[in-house]
Amino acid sequence: MTVKPFTVDWTADQVGKVLDLVRAYPFPPAPAVDNGWAYGCDGAFLKDICAHWTDGYDWRAAVSELNRYPQFTARIEDFDIHFIHVVGEAGGKRPLLLTHGWPGSHYEFWDSIEKLAFPSRFGGKAEDAFDLIIPSLPGFGFSSKPQRPIGQRATARLFNSLMTETLGYGTYLAQGGDWGGLVTSWLGFDHGSTVKAIHLNMMSFRPHGGPTSEAEVAWLTRTGAAMQQLGAYFLLQASKPQSLAWMAAGNPVGQAAWILERFYDWSDLRTKSLIGAYSKDQLLTNIMIYVMTGSFTTGAWYYRGLMEEGGVQFTEGQRCETPTAFANFPGEALYAAPPRSWAERAYNITRWTDMATGGHFAAMEEPDLFVTDLREWAASL
Repeated sequence: MTVKPFTVDWTADQVGKVLDLVRAYPFPPAPAVDNGWAYGCDGAFLKDICAHWTDGYDWRAAVSELNRYPQFTARIEDFDIHFIHVVGEAGGKRPLLLTHGWPGSHYEFWDSIEKLAFPSRFGGKAEDAFDLIIPSLPGFGFSSKPQRPIGQRATARLFNSLMTETLGYGTYLAQGGDWGGLVTSWLGFDHGSTVKAIHLNMMSFRPHGGPTSEAEVAWLTRTGAAMQQLGAYFLLQASKPQSLAWMAAGNPVGQAAWILERFYDWSDLRTKSLIGAYSKDQLLTNIMIYVMTGSFTTGAWYYRGLMEEGGVQFTEGQRCETPTAFANFPGEALYAAPPRSWAERAYNITRWTDMATGGHFAAMEEPDLFVTDLREWAASL
């Protein structure tokens, strides 16, 4: 399989066209209410971040930052899969695959990479180091685009090929949240001979049968209510994603609003504002990865891919037997963790950590907590 070095290379002309569209955007009316986020992306916040986008955001510095770590593309089946590969102090002996979700990107893990790969630089032990492999999902970022929706089980097959055939790792560990959690779950289910253990910060598999306790009934009720309030995006992207694509094409502000709404709804903002959990530059760099690569459309298709693959409901006798660790971040609003009894019917749960803070974008929100839990999990195996 062909592996080629990769460099992010956005030209001034390419970025200038995007920024011209941002400047020319005709902002529609927004409700005159105290909490504009209740209606979608808050208008005042969106105008503020767009002003920063055009007048304060240093896109050249962002490109330099995105080129901070060694990155490559590998041809696997019909895709050019983009991935970061940091051979840390583990020296090839402790590979860890990290998989992002939507509307995140491989950039989610940026503040965790050096600490995971080179712990001795931060007062840790060299034996806790990992080799890190951080791919972009097919259709996302700098990976190539599918001709039609692809799902998470197929992605797991591609990533297992990346790890074993392309990079030559005999066995490896895998971690993920959001779609990365489902890809990682399928890695554990389908590729347990090479995946030694998995670590999730969002569970996806649903066990056969209905709830078996009052706690499980209560969780399903809360989850249903949360989906009614916050899940309209899911229903659209899983059914008619192209309808959204037609509206978003050539509209970087619309894409930004759709993405920022998810970051607001899903982050742990109990004690901080959105620009407290993240910087404006962090949010914009993640958005720019979608805008500059045309990934907004195929990222939305990924939800339809779930449906076309058959979803996440197990039939009788099915269970992910690969040892599974779960990090439960309390700010997870839409995809709150199920009771452990429910999870254990779908996964071989060997570790469960209740975190103090953090939400859906765990590695980006709370990189230190994320890194610590991964180190302790791997050391316990």
